[in-house]
Amino acid sequence: MKKILQGMMNTMNSVKPPRMTALRELHEAETGGPFSILIGTILSARTKDESTTKVVKMLFSEYKNAKDLANAKLKNIEKIIRPIGFYHVKAKRIIEVAKIIDSKYKGKVPDNLEKLVELPGVGRKTANCVLVYAYDKPAIPVDIHVHRISNRLGLVETKNPEETELELMKKIPKKFWLEINDTFVMYGQNICKPISPMCDVCKIKKICKYYKSKSVS
Repeated sequence: MKKILQGMMNTMNSVKPPRMTALRELHEAETGGPFSILIGTILSARTKDESTTKVVKMLFSEYKNAKDLANAKLKNIEKIIRPIGFYHVKAKRIIEVAKIIDSKYKGKVPDNLEKLVELPGVGRKTANCVLVYAYDKPAIPVDIHVHRISNRLGLVETKNPEETELELMKKIPKKFWLEINDTFVMYGQNICKPISPMCDVCKIKKICKYYKSKSVS
């Protein structure tokens, strides 16, 4: 796994150093506490990282914590997050989540998967993102990029992200879990794209099942 992760970084740096993912930017930010990571992950669904980053910064400049967001007016939240996809649904969702975090957990975001997935609209991917980016706890958040690249490389043969997560957890040593989402997502955005992946510059193509099958055909 070390060879794969290093190969991805070497490829990206040789082509063009990639910008940080939205969640990594949140993690590095001074205001990047667990609550902003949780809300940022919910907002990031089906939204470009650039839009997510801007919206989250605007949101948390107005609403500093779960209590503030829990007491916010829906129309005000919709106005702020309007640039992202499904903003009507997401505005209701993040207020709902904020109310639970404020009342049930006294403003502190849970740091275990079981409690996180009980929150409305929070699935395993979002919960795992919180564990990794907010608490530095080993987990493997699997989005479309992680799912696609894991299958292309031949690390797994799975039909959906949940299956991919479970298979990767079995096969990959825990010491690499924190790096997987961030590196695979950047690689999926910049090199191993859904359409026309940049196989010519990829430094791990020799161990890639997809590349080998493409070469044969």
